[in-house]
Amino acid sequence: MIDELLLRELTPAVTGVLVRRGVDFATAEDAVQEALLQATRTWAEQQPADPKGWLVTVAWRKFLDAHRAETSRRHREERVETEPPPGPTESADDTLALFFLCAHPSLTPASAVALTLRAVGGLTTRQIAAAYLVPEATMAQRISRAKRTVADVRFDQPGDPATVLRVLYLVFNEGYTGDVDLAAEAIRLARQLASVTRDEETAGLLALMLLHHARRPARTRDDGSLVPLAGQDRSRWDTALIAEGVAILQAALARDRLGEYQAQAAIAALHADAPRAEETDWAQIVGWYDELLRLTGSPVVALNRAVAVGEADGPSAGLAALAEVDPGLPRHTAASAYLHEKAGDLPVAARLYADAARSAPNLAERRHLTRQAARISQQISR
Repeated sequence: MIDELLLRELTPAVTGVLVRRGVDFATAEDAVQEALLQATRTWAEQQPADPKGWLVTVAWRKFLDAHRAETSRRHREERVETEPPPGPTESADDTLALFFLCAHPSLTPASAVALTLRAVGGLTTRQIAAAYLVPEATMAQRISRAKRTVADVRFDQPGDPATVLRVLYLVFNEGYTGDVDLAAEAIRLARQLASVTRDEETAGLLALMLLHHARRPARTRDDGSLVPLAGQDRSRWDTALIAEGVAILQAALARDRLGEYQAQAAIAALHADAPRAEETDWAQIVGWYDELLRLTGSPVVALNRAVAVGEADGPSAGLAALAEVDPGLPRHTAASAYLHEKAGDLPVAARLYADAARSAPNLAERRHLTRQAARISQQISR
């Protein structure tokens, strides 16, 4: 049986070997993808003793074959015909450099995500296209444009860790579509990134992903409808993932270099720590939202903080905090509906839930908000 996870984990290392041998990134990435496809066809019978060495050899041959086909560049072929001797280059870990290259600031977020999933994640163009529900040809064009954009970026140039983390968070938030679980893939890549850097925010992002992913089994009903956090069956949460996420977070926080992902993870950890929704430590959560707002200045954080204030200090305090947030912000109306319901103002809550449903960003959320409006309308009519 083919170990597809091993193939994907080896992808950045094999690509790095070819780049350090002098192959440009785009060509190296294409050659590695061809080697991965050949591995899926030939490893079914027997996996090689040295999987990385096998992939490097096959990818190198794929590059040479493609190079020979370019008759106008035969003089360069003579310089690369002899394979370089093994040495430090062959064992160098280029994973971090590849992360930086694929999340280069010159790329759009969509292009950076696609290139990261292919060059670092080892996914095929077809798998990525299926995950993002676009035609394979469209995704192929997106990846090709991304590779052209970073073609002149030196492999050893320092990258931007914050951009890499944003790309991984974008992947995680896509969740599950097609035959690829993007949330699980983002966690795998975050683990890989954390293994080659001691950056606290990388650890914070990994912890945040694990804590959110732990609640996944309880997030939806059998019919696909959403279950709010307060109504989730907490016995279905993955306690092993929660324990791992909390341990990673605690180690990062101990280094006293707080960042936004660590603060988000701390909020998620407090939710995970409560045996019942009623036992949630909302006062601490508000404190962490204060830290997060200080770090980011994000209006979305201010919106979430207002809801937390409503839980900690009562709906009137929450509505006062919400009044300071831009009303045009997505989910502002839904938050207002929730706080008005807590305040006992059911007619206003029903109207706001209905308004929020009309502007919901996805079908599942629209259905949830519509049900909330109907539920309160029924209470009013009794």
